[in-house]
Amino acid sequence: RLRGDAGTMAARWDGPVEAFANAMRGRLIVDGLFGAGLSKDLPREVASFIEATAGPVIAIDLPSGLDGRTGQPRPATFHSDVTVTFFRMKPGHVLMPGRELSGDTVVADIGIPDAVLAAISPKLAENHGSSRLRYTPGGHKYDRGHAVVVSGDAIHTGAARLAAEAALRAGAGLVTLASPASALAVNAAHLTAIMLAQADDSKALSALLSDRRKNAVCIGPAAGIGAATAEKVKACLASGAAVVLDADALTSFAADPDALFATIAASGRPVVLTPHEGEFARLFKDLSDHAESKCERAIAAARRSGAIIILKGADTVVASPQGQAAVNTNAPPSLATAGSGDVLAGIVTGLLACKIPAFEAACTAVWLHGEAARNGPLNLIAEDLPECVHSSGIAKNPLL
Repeated sequence: RLRGDAGTMAARWDGPVEAFANAMRGRLIVDGLFGAGLSKDLPREVASFIEATAGPVIAIDLPSGLDGRTGQPRPATFHSDVTVTFFRMKPGHVLMPGRELSGDTVVADIGIPDAVLAAISPKLAENHGSSRLRYTPGGHKYDRGHAVVVSGDAIHTGAARLAAEAALRAGAGLVTLASPASALAVNAAHLTAIMLAQADDSKALSALLSDRRKNAVCIGPAAGIGAATAEKVKACLASGAAVVLDADALTSFAADPDALFATIAASGRPVVLTPHEGEFARLFKDLSDHAESKCERAIAAARRSGAIIILKGADTVVASPQGQAAVNTNAPPSLATAGSGDVLAGIVTGLLACKIPAFEAACTAVWLHGEAARNGPLNLIAEDLPECVHSSGIAKNPLL
């Protein structure tokens, strides 16, 4: 026997909650208990009902128990098959694990005009890339920029080559691999369209980058962790080129992140940092609480560092110091393979070489990276990705 209206029947069942759940087993459940503003754990009776329920679920706005701001579930949360939301999606629909808990999300038109977005001025978007490469008739390769990727030593060269090839595929007119003498031969054996230059230390790297036509540089993939890499990072930041810092370039500043941020501030040039969660925690220890919104953590890191942040994962977030953020949703699980992050760093570098603004370049690179994986083989490896990078069909970011 039920008491009260249908919207509260789970909480007002006169018998054990489990009995009601069993009575509903196998039936379609329409979940409209709580909406996007939920900020506390569910009442015990509701939580018990959710835990005991089995059957298809359609959620209104958000699955009950899911935090609409962070995408994080409360101790009890419906796992919906379909979620119907209104006007625009919420962060919880695209941030993990909220994206999975929401199932297939449908945005319903309930008559709210798009013009209200101008008044709201949202800075959060679902990422669909934001730039399309346009080649100028009569142009030449230097019009598309010259990217530089810094190689590791003789037995740590593959990651940099992945990044260099990705930079070329992303649109850079020229790409040079800056290699220590010990790695010249092994790199030369693998390179064709990519050029090779010797750069053993930060001084040699500075000399190489003094050619202002080299307008974008990537350092980090298998570069080695320590003072030598930190000095090369400083050389890159002082060069006048746009800079992508990945992997070892980030970890080399784990003991003194503020030194890196001060150098970024002094550079006055576009800088993109590409940490995964572990690297993020090393540079931004107080921002690594996963219970907080990934978007807000990334924006805070961007403001502190003065750089564009690509906080990687299944729900990669791109954030700017100005408070913009874009959540990526097209990355398939096959991207969880060694070397895929090196390819992403290279794509960003190639787009920066093409003089695309840093936030747009980062958003576009992340989207292209996901599309490359979607177009790749089932058992994807990082070497497959560069050849699957295509810059056509990139749409503007639709606001959430």
